[in-house]
Amino acid sequence: MNRNRIVVIDGGYDSYEIERKIFERAGFSFEIYSEESDNQKLKINFARGAIGMLIRSALVDESFLRELPELKAIVRYGVGYENVDLAAATRRGVKVAIVRGYGRHAVSEHALALMFACARALPMGELSLLTHFAKPPRQPLFEFHDKTLGIIGLGSIGGMLCSKARCLFKRILATDPYISVRRFEELGAEECDLSTLLAESHVISLHCNLTDETQGLIAGQAFEQMAKRPILINTARGPVVNDDALLWALKNDMIHSAGLDVYAEEPPLRINPELLNHPHVITTGHYAWYSEEGSRELQRRAAENMLALLRGETIDDCLNP
Repeated sequence: MNRNRIVVIDGGYDSYEIERKIFERAGFSFEIYSEESDNQKLKINFARGAIGMLIRSALVDESFLRELPELKAIVRYGVGYENVDLAAATRRGVKVAIVRGYGRHAVSEHALALMFACARALPMGELSLLTHFAKPPRQPLFEFHDKTLGIIGLGSIGGMLCSKARCLFKRILATDPYISVRRFEELGAEECDLSTLLAESHVISLHCNLTDETQGLIAGQAFEQMAKRPILINTARGPVVNDDALLWALKNDMIHSAGLDVYAEEPPLRINPELLNHPHVITTGHYAWYSEEGSRELQRRAAENMLALLRGETIDDCLNP
């Protein structure tokens, strides 16, 4: 048995040469699950004997971990970790890490792109090119320079958005209970509670992780507090926003529009088509994270995190230090 084996159990990237070079230089072997089948048993059989495992969407629960007693570390490509049973991994002595803050330029710029597209009703403008030429496709279309941006989650990505948006908006509000007052001051954001942000923002952008606290954070009561009829942008996690409540808010003209890159179910095959096809909703397919630079950073840092965990080092991206 190879006791220095690291595996990827659900692929998706065009190349894994970044990881391969990092691992092989450090004396580890590296293998990638190549079956088209998403069968859990096949993945378990492939991963047997591995001490390190890199994942994307694969479900790693108690039953999965029970079959892999040699496993020492798991690294998920990305920020979320809802597909990993962290408590079960901790009980079994398996370290789990993510890759925080990668793609902060790509995601923040995607959020800005969705803001502009919503504010200027770009898809509607394209559809009405010949029928309403030289006329706005909807009312109101507004400018940002005298408006307030609200950012929910001021971590790496939310902070990057704040830095880029300071010259666009008159005022930036932010809420994040895990960020220091000094960080708010450095970024030029006014710290406030969620209720104040919802009531006073003309544009609201979500950049929080999906946790028990944030699941369904933006639901009926939250929409009722949105006094400025804002644009809502979600490039964070789909379940942070309640889909039914969002559709209700759109139908009742409680928000201007919504820009969505993430969904409660992905791909959004069973999401209400009335929401996805609403004229005031702009949708993209969970690619806000992607840029060539961001993808390389994600793969490199995932490999570096794996090596650090296997060496027993303490890293910020570890979820169960």
